[in-house]
Amino acid sequence: MTLDQLIVTLVGAIAIAGVGAFFLLPKGSETRAVLGSSGFQEAMVLVKGGYEPDLIVADAGKPIRLTFLREESGACSERVVLADFHKSAELPEGQQVSIDLPAARAGEYLFQCGMGMLRGKLVIR
Repeated sequence: MTLDQLIVTLVGAIAIAGVGAFFLLPKGSETRAVLGSSGFQEAMVLVKGGYEPDLIVADAGKPIRLTFLREESGACSERVVLADFHKSAELPEGQQVSIDLPAARAGEYLFQCGMGMLRGKLVIR
């Protein structure tokens, strides 16, 4: 293998790793769900190139309401899936959609778009 081939191979490998990290790793924003007057712990999630925040922390044993607001038109984010709770919802662009979750035990629960490209996590403590 020549030096040119080695450099091209390394650059290609780095680019592939970068694309994989962009889609598969959490973006790092976190928020705590706030107890609302409805009795639900509530959090708002903006859907725009990912989930913001992509990490939501809530207390165990209390119901949770996640409200999604989708501000993009990409087909990937048209649906959110919370497989652990057997729930999913269409997310029309520009409209808020709330998903009520029952009180759950401590653990980590993923939510993702219908294609599995956008991911977020609900951590219940």
